[in-house]
Amino acid sequence: MVYPFNQLNNTTTILLTLSVILLAGFLLTRITKKAKLPNVTGYIIAGIVIGPYVLKLIPSEMVGKMGFVSDIALSFIAFGVGRFFVKESFKETGIGIIAITLLESLIPGFLITLCLRLLFHMDWSFSLLLGAIATATAPASTMVTISQYHARGPFVNILLQVTAFDDAVCLIAFSIATAVVSAKAGADLSTWDIVLPILYNISALVVGFLCGLVLSKLMTPDRSEDNRLILTISLLLGIAGLCAIVDVSPLLACMVFGTTYINTTKDKQLYDQVEKFTPPIMSLFFVISGMNLDITSFQTLGVIGVAYFIIRIIGKYSGAYLGCLVAKSPKPVRNYLGMALTPQAGVAIGLAFLGQRILPGAEGNMLLTIILSSSVLYELIGPACAKFALIRSGSIPKQNLEGSKGKAVSVRESNPDETEETQDGKETDQSQKAVINS
Repeated sequence: MVYPFNQLNNTTTILLTLSVILLAGFLLTRITKKAKLPNVTGYIIAGIVIGPYVLKLIPSEMVGKMGFVSDIALSFIAFGVGRFFVKESFKETGIGIIAITLLESLIPGFLITLCLRLLFHMDWSFSLLLGAIATATAPASTMVTISQYHARGPFVNILLQVTAFDDAVCLIAFSIATAVVSAKAGADLSTWDIVLPILYNISALVVGFLCGLVLSKLMTPDRSEDNRLILTISLLLGIAGLCAIVDVSPLLACMVFGTTYINTTKDKQLYDQVEKFTPPIMSLFFVISGMNLDITSFQTLGVIGVAYFIIRIIGKYSGAYLGCLVAKSPKPVRNYLGMALTPQAGVAIGLAFLGQRILPGAEGNMLLTIILSSSVLYELIGPACAKFALIRSGSIPKQNLEGSKGKAVSVRESNPDETEETQDGKETDQSQKAVINS
């Protein structure tokens, strides 16, 4: 197969490749919007179509050179997640939200790990990494549904809080799993082989904390918006680069970076600035993810992929149900929260790329393919599951069941204390934006 870019110089090839990726993502989202699907679905489908397994517009060697995009995208995602870990939120939510989040995150990961090892006899390394990724949730489609139908009430409040903490649990679980797998990879393991990956992760956390303190000192009142953005991005890229030296995920470090900054400055505007900068990066990230999806491998991993898809849904629902029992949540929340936590996309896809680097070739490709293909399916069924859960939990007013024709109402209307006014007097839902972007 002769690729259209093969006869061009390297600079031209890179620039045209980036142009094609962004344009393909944009065009496919025009189609998925008609079908009322989230943008991430369109991006992944665009990557599959233009990638080396379908139309072959982008050569596979070029796809292989773009792994750094996932590190950059995950750094921005983790920084945005960090904004939710303010001291006040822990005081307000109490231990109940923590219990729900831990159970709805860890139970599906535990079930996936045991199932792959005991039923399919997969290697422990593969089982642990896929189980850790299974803990992640990316309810972008759920958030869009909340806004579309003006949903409000205790169910929506708990859903937003659980979603914010969910990614943190996933990042910690994945970091522990990678440390174990990295240590296990050596033929003759010493104590140092086991301790070193853990020390690297602790060091990354320290780096993230120090960067948060440094940024808080650099953000003086007279600092221009342009320079605020430049300083933030430079530190994010620096953290990602340092983590890449020792093959450590930048997720936890960047999350601590974001957490440290928000708790020392209370500056929420910076996160909004960063969010406005990230759409092209996220588009690149998801389209490249789709380009890495080898559709020819579906036939070789069908049973394992289906098992992962189903068992994770069962684990999410049962974990959320048990968590709500522990937290003594209302019955509607207990019965339907798990359904709204079904989708999986951004963080899981990024972790799958990291897992692909850690595992041997065949296993790494299988892990990535399972996550990418299941993410598309989760995003397809996510809106329907969310709408059903919101209706059954009583979060959608009856008059809104036929859909919203006007402008969507902020999710924070369900909690007036968390509402912020913009300059033109319209309400914005900052937490919703950050969750959707992740």
